[in-house]
Amino acid sequence: MASNLTKMVQFNNGQLYPILGLGTWQASSVIEDSAHTTFINSIKSAIDIGYRHFDCAAIYNNEKLVGKAINDKISEGVIKRDEIFITSKLWNNKHRFELVEEALKNTLNDLCLSYVDLYLIHWPFGTSEDSNATDSEGRLLGSGISYLETWKAMEGCVQKGLTKSIVVSNFNIKQLKDILEIATIKPVVNQVECHPYLTQNKLKVFCDSNGILLTGFAPLGSAKRSWAGPEEDAILNDPIVKQLADMYKKSNAQILIKFQVIIVLYYLFISNCL
Repeated sequence: MASNLTKMVQFNNGQLYPILGLGTWQASSVIEDSAHTTFINSIKSAIDIGYRHFDCAAIYNNEKLVGKAINDKISEGVIKRDEIFITSKLWNNKHRFELVEEALKNTLNDLCLSYVDLYLIHWPFGTSEDSNATDSEGRLLGSGISYLETWKAMEGCVQKGLTKSIVVSNFNIKQLKDILEIATIKPVVNQVECHPYLTQNKLKVFCDSNGILLTGFAPLGSAKRSWAGPEEDAILNDPIVKQLADMYKKSNAQILIKFQVIIVLYYLFISNCL
């Protein structure tokens, strides 16, 4: 059954989507086979307690496990396909027009689904299709493929029913303007890092003015990202966060997640008042 606890937001194309989702990054299939059952059961447990939005990506290498958990719950009659919302992402070495649809079909095959609900361009730059190709300093080689070409292929995926909506991730204001100038299908979301130490205020204002919702990843300040600063471990233990947690008898993590939800609802309220 659908979760009565799931608050929904509405995209610029009318699609409804859960305001809160469960990310699957760092839960990779490179983990030992013995841990696969634990991972699958964690997704099932999330469904049981009310999660309906799962954020996946090809680069996470775990979409087969996510798909197994979801399809088991569908088979058990706990949920229907249209009650679950799946996000996935196009990796950087698949930006060429001809590769986009193929990449999405590979994701659908891994998930054992006929469509995803959201499909993202993971980063606004393409890299060489040879994942081992690097320059003299060990950096990945760029492909030179414009994200505008990639976006046109993403639009084709919507038209073929492979995804309900298309999205960007880690795009700045200039890059969003570029997309909006050529898009026949607007992005419904821009997914970026967002938490109390990185509030993305200017980007939120721009997205709101163009009917694009901002989705925040790393709301707890995930310190394992390669670019994270040494202070980011402190977000969960920030004195203000701890003070609020004590005041409302919640965990520090709950306070930080509530921070994200309040931001989304605030900007939706402002938008509806304009």
